[in-house]
Amino acid sequence: MPTTDPEPSGAQKMFGDFAPALVGYTDDVLFGDAWERTELAKRDRSLATVAALVTLGNTDQLVFHLDFAKQNGLTEAELIEAITHLAFYAGWPKAMAAMAVARDVFRPTARGEG
Repeated sequence: MPTTDPEPSGAQKMFGDFAPALVGYTDDVLFGDAWERTELAKRDRSLATVAALVTLGNTDQLVFHLDFAKQNGLTEAELIEAITHLAFYAGWPKAMAAMAVARDVFRPTARGEG
């Protein structure tokens, strides 16, 4: 009986045959091994990841990770508070840019308002 392939991962959709090694590391090592370690709950890993992305100014990856953090148990209010808190440590411009991403992820109809 033939098996059907699972839905392609985000990395596979983005880079497919263009960068197969990066796709493999992303799927197998990062999300396969690192995210499955039991020493931290996925909720805590998500909070740490969002904090690192905000601090580094990597807003492109925040789109995925804010939604992923919600799937892992964080609330929108907690994520907004974390970004607000990080303004004092990561810098105001980085927090403002991250908050704009959060607004677009959490309230897509609010774009351009205000």
